[in-house]
Amino acid sequence: MTIRIRQARPADLGTICRLRLQRTAWLAARGSDQWTREGRGLPIELFARAVERSLRAGETWIAEVDGEPAGTITVNDRADEGLWSPGELADAVVVHYMIVDLHFTGLRLGTALLAHAAAIARARHRTWVRLDAWTTNPGLHAYYHRAGFRLVRLAGPEASGPSGALFERRADSWLPAPVLTSAGGELHAR
Repeated sequence: MTIRIRQARPADLGTICRLRLQRTAWLAARGSDQWTREGRGLPIELFARAVERSLRAGETWIAEVDGEPAGTITVNDRADEGLWSPGELADAVVVHYMIVDLHFTGLRLGTALLAHAAAIARARHRTWVRLDAWTTNPGLHAYYHRAGFRLVRLAGPEASGPSGALFERRADSWLPAPVLTSAGGELHAR
């Protein structure tokens, strides 16, 4: 089995939307309102527009297993209003829309995608990998704790969305790791 993380292309938008719909249905079947309209999640049309902007900006990545798309992550330096302070954003990369295809669970793709975000942070000389998780999803919170993140705080009422559980992990805590270089939109070990 070969896992490769590559920069996503506009042609990947349909795959990313499929992953979101798949995971939303899986979460709903387990009683979670994450990403649903009832839970104030972005409708798929607005999600697709947001991902399309991230694709054009080169902020979205695809994890492939033996050449087949298996997961996605978006990494940039922005967050929804009211979550992180400008100072917190200045020294971090922010993870968005990390989704692993249900057919590939158990392969530690989430771990690989988060390590990729840390490599991006180190390449940009940022100290932190930060993210916001759905406030009412304790299973997701436990996942990030197991992945080495710490809960910083729950966002206050000024936060605009339902993802108000704020987590962070030092980018250098993934070390030792290979030095990564960018070539043609992919990161390669050097």
